[in-house]
Parts: sequence; C-alpha cells; structure tokens
Amino acid sequence: MNRAEQKERTRQTLVATSRRLFASRGYAGVGLAEIVREAGVTKGALYHHFDGKTALFRAVLEQVQQEVAARVVAAAEEAVETPWHRLQAGCAAFVKASADPEVQRIMLIDGPAVLGWDEWRAIDEATSAAHLSEALREVQSTATIPLRPVEPLARLLSGAMNEAALWLAQSGGPADLEDTLAWLSRLIDGLRYREPA
Repeated sequence: MNRAEQKERTRQTLVATSRRLFASRGYAGVGLAEIVREAGVTKGALYHHFDGKTALFRAVLEQVQQEVAARVVAAAEEAVETPWHRLQAGCAAFVKASADPEVQRIMLIDGPAVLGWDEWRAIDEATSAAHLSEALREVQSTATIPLRPVEPLARLLSGAMNEAALWLAQSGGPADLEDTLAWLSRLIDGLRYREPA
C-alpha cells in the first residue's frame, strides 16, 4: 500500500469510528481521545486529516447525507412509471431512511446543533433538497402540479419529512412509520393539479 492509500485508509477509519460513536452516544458524548483510541491512530494522524472534532463530525454528516440521498435516488429510479411516482417513491424512501436511529441522531439532531442551521442547510441543499427540487420540476413539466416556483414547495415538503423523522425517533409505536408514510402519500397527493369544478 502506498502513502496516499494509507492516508485515505486512515481517514476512512476515523470517519467510520466517529460515525459509530456519534450514532451511539451523540456528538457531545464522544471525545477526541476516545475516537483516536478506538480508531487505533494518533492524535497527530487525526489532525492531519481534520482540524478538530467538528470537522470530523462534518465529514460524518456529509457521508450520512450522501447515503440518504443515494437511497432516495435509487427508490425514485425504481419507480419508473411517471415523474409523479418517482416523487412519491423518493419522499417515502427519505422518511424510511430518516427513521434509522443513526441517521436521526447524526443528520437531524446533532447536525443542526453542532454545525449551526446555515451550514447544516447548505449540506442538505447539496444532497436531499437538491434531489427533491429536481423531482418537483420534473413533475411540474408533466403539468401534474401548478407552474409556480418549486423552491418554497421543496422546503415545505423537506420540513414536513424532517419533522416526521424526528417524531418517529420519539414515538416508538409499531405502526408509526406505516402511518407516517400513509399520511405523507396523502399530503403529496394533495399537490396534484385539479381543474376547477
């Protein structure tokens, strides 16, 4: 293994170890000393890749956001019937992915608290929100929803889905995810353009 490969392996080990620890105990419950000990590296190696715990958390959050976005895109691409079906499938996939306790902790609870709302939103905009806006524009091109700017609608849907995921983290009911997905489907269906009676 050459030097560049070794550096990348060290970085990946730090991110994977941090992710496991942040997911299980939260950002505040994990120290750098524990991360380097668990990863089997020195503090110098950590600081070679990251300028501190917040930068390491940012890398973990970006990884989680990218994985959630990939799940959304994959679900949407499987629903090949129409752009409308792809939108529904992608939104449902986002809620399902966000129901994972690891995703909830890192992406929805600690993400905004650790990085601040603006930085968290910028990361979200580059992944899930961008895909949602694109899906809405595609649906709009089929005259299924009114021709209005999609940015407000994307934020409304994103906020509703994020809030639902946070509620699912606290609820614990066996049918809560299924009920949430059913209501989400009805909410999205309400966006369909209908000719006035």
